[in-house]
Amino acid sequence: MQSYDAIVIGAGVIGSSVACHLARFGARNVLVLERLQIGAGTTTQSSGILRTHYSVIENVELARQSWSVFTDFAGYLGDEEASAGLVRCGYLICAPEGPRLDPLRQALEGQRGKGIEVRFLDQGEASALLPIARFDDAALIGYEPEAGFADAYLVATGFARAARRAGVKIMEGVSVEQLLIDNGRVLGVRTAQGDFHSETVISTQNIWAGDIERWTGIPTPVKAERHTVLALEGPEAYSFAMPVFKDLGSPGMLYCRSYGGNQMLVSEGTVGETLAVPDNEQGNISLDYIVEIGEQVAGRFPSFGEAGLASSWTGVYDVTPDWNPVLGRVPGLQGLVVGYGFSGHGFKLSPGVGRVLAQEALGLPTDVALAPYALERFRTGELLTGKYGLGAVS
Repeated sequence: MQSYDAIVIGAGVIGSSVACHLARFGARNVLVLERLQIGAGTTTQSSGILRTHYSVIENVELARQSWSVFTDFAGYLGDEEASAGLVRCGYLICAPEGPRLDPLRQALEGQRGKGIEVRFLDQGEASALLPIARFDDAALIGYEPEAGFADAYLVATGFARAARRAGVKIMEGVSVEQLLIDNGRVLGVRTAQGDFHSETVISTQNIWAGDIERWTGIPTPVKAERHTVLALEGPEAYSFAMPVFKDLGSPGMLYCRSYGGNQMLVSEGTVGETLAVPDNEQGNISLDYIVEIGEQVAGRFPSFGEAGLASSWTGVYDVTPDWNPVLGRVPGLQGLVVGYGFSGHGFKLSPGVGRVLAQEALGLPTDVALAPYALERFRTGELLTGKYGLGAVS
């Protein structure tokens, strides 16, 4: 049995970030086991939007720390060839009169309280930033200039390359079949290629995190939920200079961004299709659904009422009951640290999450308190439920 200081399960954007940060904090004998290839799971399906806006204030600091990494990704990794593919275009969010108005105001003030630049705009100022949209129903408009979007696959592979340069071993195409446990303590993992020993295991299994319950008997509240993303081709440009947009007034709480040229990437920020078992394969997208999203888009972007469908795909979220992640140690099992249930936030938070999970695994003080993200919150009822309702904006 080969022995390691720490074993990471999963090499998506979270697992790769954990591995990189373990090495940054001095761990050298680290093993990463990935069932597919680096970044080939749900990471590749990300829309890539980066923001610090959350109605759950605990997420804001993780997002703020992560943004600082994205803005100087090559410098952070010490790799001049590394790139996050970052487009710094800003983030615009609006709400009409109604139940989401006060939560939006509180969330924007919460960001300001964290030292994040947030501007309150009038309808004319918003139109100047995003001239293809209408804002006549917007009672409150917030603008976060330090936001945008990036490439999740580039970030995952960048973290993985940095980890390997620091001595981390990454094995692709190796599935973990079970945890090795003795007297309430993790001793390692079992795979088809043999057993690997470590008294510290960090699971970043996203939609496959249910394996933890199967291996340990400890309840692991996570489900796989499929969401559809469309790229619409309109008659007007949605340029890279125009901000990412979140529409709290639309039925689906749509989010959208430039996809280059006249194309808009758009998806709903609400509950998706629950899958009976974890499945990362592409799902079917009905014509009725495309029409429904197109109608919502046209309500905010009038010229896109004539848009055509350029492309589409489905992505799968690892969703918890409150749509926020479980981070930290698992009660009753010494040596197991988990990061799952990101519910669509994973890429945005990946640098900060990778850092705090590495700190926790190594027994170091964490930059952000992990108590609010503890698994125990589902037993005690201290949930991190977003103020806009269940969905990926939280």
